[in-house]
Amino acid sequence: MRHLIVRTLALFSLVFLTVAIYPASSAAQENTVDYTLTNVSNRDFSNQDLSGTSFAAAEARDADFTGADLSGTILTKASFLRANLSGVDLSGAFSDRVNFSGANLTDAVVTDAIMSSSLFKDTIIEGADFSGAIIDRYQTALMCKYASGVNPTTGVATRDSLGCR
Repeated sequence: MRHLIVRTLALFSLVFLTVAIYPASSAAQENTVDYTLTNVSNRDFSNQDLSGTSFAAAEARDADFTGADLSGTILTKASFLRANLSGVDLSGAFSDRVNFSGANLTDAVVTDAIMSSSLFKDTIIEGADFSGAIIDRYQTALMCKYASGVNPTTGVATRDSLGCR
C-alpha cells in the first residue's frame, strides 16, 4: 500500500512539474491550426501569429503573409509561389524542398531556418536576414547576385547573412 502511495505521489509531482515548466507550449499546441496538405492559395494571413503551425505540402500560391509570425513552422514541400512574405518571422522554420519562387521576402527574418533543397528563383530578398539558415550553396550563390538591404529588425545586411563575397 505504501509503495502505491509513493508511486501516485511521484506521478502527481511529475505531471505538476511538467505543466508548471511547459504551460505555454501546451497551450500553443492546442491552439495551432494544421494546414498540412491544404490549398490556402490567395488567402490573407497577414499579421497573424502562426508560430509552430504546419504548412507541410500546402499550396500557398499568391497568399499574403505580410508581417506574420511563422517562427518554428513546418513548411516541408510547400509551394509559396509568388506569396507575399514581407516582414515575416521565419526563424527556426523547417522549410526543406519549398518553392519560394517569385515570393516577396522583403525584410523577412529567416534566421536559423532549415531551407535545404528549397527554390528561390526571382524571389525578392531585399533586407531579409538569413543568418544561421541552412540553404543550398547553389541557391545562396544565385541570391548573392541580387542580395541587398539591411533587415530593419535585426540590423543585419542581407549579403552578410548569406555569406556573400
